[in-house]
Amino acid sequence: MDELALSVRQARPVDAAELARIYIESWQDTYAGVLSNTLLSAMSHKGQAARWQQTMRGPGAVLIAEDATAGPIGLASLGPARDKGLGLDGEIYTLYVDPAYLGRGAGKALLQASFSTLMTKKYRSCVIWSHARNNACYFYEAMGGKRVGARLTRLVGEETPEVAFGWKRLLVGDKVLKS
Repeated sequence: MDELALSVRQARPVDAAELARIYIESWQDTYAGVLSNTLLSAMSHKGQAARWQQTMRGPGAVLIAEDATAGPIGLASLGPARDKGLGLDGEIYTLYVDPAYLGRGAGKALLQASFSTLMTKKYRSCVIWSHARNNACYFYEAMGGKRVGARLTRLVGEETPEVAFGWKRLLVGDKVLKS
């Protein structure tokens, strides 16, 4: 495999279609056999692009990972923690990589850039909620996340188990990602 020439930047409104593509392809790859086919096949590019346009206008941040040759290959969104009961003040709401580029450093680059962005917004800690059957759970643990909570949510009427991964202290670089 060729080495990726990765960069991560703040997403712009013009990126909404690419954000939608990455999100939908990631969900369809990650959750096949986990979530209903009805839900996965109902995801529309138009609807998701509108959702990302709205998210970019919100108080948090949306980041996009790009390869110099392939273009956009990953995304993350973040902001204040929605569950204050965990004692963590920042949250990464979404972090997805185009399935064709998994395992090539884009997830780690997005995680580091997300931590850096949270730090510039004066957050000191971070939580990520993940579907309990998402293979990303292993990635979050490898990147230093500790299991700090679990819950059952509803997704299109179905109970969905989720696990929270927490970082009590944000630092940028390999040190925090291996602690």
